[in-house]
Amino acid sequence: MKEPELIIENMADGVVDGTEKKAGKRAAKAEKTDEGGKKTDEDYGNVDDTAEEKSKETSTLQQLKEQASEDDSAPAGTQTLRQIVGGDYLFSMVRNHIWLIVLVVLLMCIYVGVRYQCQQDTIEISRLEKELTDAKYRAMSSSSNLTEMCRQSNVLRVLHENEDTLLIMPEQPPFIVPVEEDE
Repeated sequence: MKEPELIIENMADGVVDGTEKKAGKRAAKAEKTDEGGKKTDEDYGNVDDTAEEKSKETSTLQQLKEQASEDDSAPAGTQTLRQIVGGDYLFSMVRNHIWLIVLVVLLMCIYVGVRYQCQQDTIEISRLEKELTDAKYRAMSSSSNLTEMCRQSNVLRVLHENEDTLLIMPEQPPFIVPVEEDE
C-alpha cells in the first residue's frame, strides 16, 4: 500500500505523476507583496481561484483515500487468450517463481533418494533377519546333536562298537580321595 500513500503525499504537495499543479503558482503569488508587507490588489482577486483549487484538491485527495484501501482486490489481469496460449503467462510465472521451482525440484530429488535408501535398508534388514533365523535353527540343531552324542548310553554304544578301546564301564561308584594340604 505504499504507492497510494506516495500519490496522496505528492497530491498534497501539488505534484502528481511528476507534473506540477497550480500549487506552485499559488506559492509564487503569495510571495508577491509590496514593500510594507501588504498584498497587492492582484492577489486579492485570485483568492477565489485558490479556494476552488483547494476544494478540488481535497475532494481528489478524499477520492484517492477511498479508492486506496487495504480491502482492494488485486487488479484484473490484462492477459489475453493469445498470451496465455502462446506461453507468455507460463513463462512469466516460471520466471517470477524460479527459485521456488528449483527448491521444489531439489526437495523432490531428496525425497526420492531418501525413499530409495530406506527401501534398500528395509531389504537388507529382512535379508539379515532371515539369515539370523537360519543361524538360530542351525545352532539349535547342532546343540541337540551334541546333546544326543554326549549321553552316557550313546557313549557306551560307540565304545562297544569300537572294540579297539580299553575303556569299560566302572562297576564301583566313584569315591573322593582326601588330600592334605601342606602350608
